Amino acid sequence: QVQFVESGGGVVQPGGSLRLSCAASGIIFSRWTMGWYRQAPGEHRDVIATITANGNTDYETSVKGRFTISRDNAKNMVFLQMNNLNPEDTAVYYCRSFPAPDGVWGQGTQVSVSS
Repeated sequence: QVQFVESGGGVVQPGGSLRLSCAASGIIFSRWTMGWYRQAPGEHRDVIATITANGNTDYETSVKGRFTISRDNAKNMVFLQMNNLNPEDTAVYYCRSFPAPDGVWGQGTQVSVSS
């Protein structure tokens, strides 16, 4: 059974930092690309960062230079270091593998950036 469990969200002031974690199970983690998505209220759920099995990364334009995705294959975990947060980063953040079974998502972790 494929599962993704996200954690690490919270409330932070503009300019602050957070580190999100995701534990994956039910997949051969080391073989798959992993990604972080986010969904703001009333918006689509969009991918913002990906990391391939061999560590190549890619970022959506708005987070490039501020967010860093990383992975620990020994622990089946993926991370998202978020720096210089701004109110537009407020969203629920999810992780997921590429590919992943249809409809399988974790519960997400809420990130709120507010002064």
